[in-house]
Amino acid sequence: MEERKKNSYDPNEDIVDRMWKRSKNSINLLIVVCNVLVFFAVTLTGGTESSRHMIDCGAAYAPLIEKGEYYRLFTSMFLHFGIQHLINNMLLLLFLGDYLERAVGKIRYLLIYLGGGLIGNLCSYLHELYRVKAGEAPAVSAGASGAIFSAVGAMLVLLAFCKGRLEDLTFRRMAVMAVLSLLVGFESSNVDNFAHLGGFFAGAVLMAVLYPGMVKVRKKGERP
Repeated sequence: MEERKKNSYDPNEDIVDRMWKRSKNSINLLIVVCNVLVFFAVTLTGGTESSRHMIDCGAAYAPLIEKGEYYRLFTSMFLHFGIQHLINNMLLLLFLGDYLERAVGKIRYLLIYLGGGLIGNLCSYLHELYRVKAGEAPAVSAGASGAIFSAVGAMLVLLAFCKGRLEDLTFRRMAVMAVLSLLVGFESSNVDNFAHLGGFFAGAVLMAVLYPGMVKVRKKGERP
């Protein structure tokens, strides 16, 4: 009962205050802190703008992944090229991730974030292999955006299951945000759109798979 009160929605409560109250129990906030700490560690040891150093720190690089360094599909999710890249991703994750974690719980949120991020990076890697075989130079890739787009896809599916509204979020608002974010990616250079798309669809599928289990747990909890 106490846990339910902690996570209950108060329309008059500021979202920052809500996150602060849950800060010790927030997986999403822990992920944000990890990204920030990794960024400063990479900055102090060689710089986040150096492709060579980013590769040394675990960024995704198709030739090395092809040789068996599959861990890069995971580690690259916690690396960012420059402070602006970090801030853009972490601000979106900070607010969107908080909504999703409270709605689905810690374990499901972690599955959606990490699972969708890995699938997004896998899609990016497969596209890179195709580019390299076509004669193009391989790119160094990093960032949490694939995992964040997984959260976006999951939230859209969750909103659909919740009849278009969850707390003060609506399906229409989230759909507009998702479409605009994807379009901005396609219109920008040096953006890994395959990681975005892969993460988005992976998150949507994971949410569709996980949602029936959430409903069963809630129904059990409602029984006297």
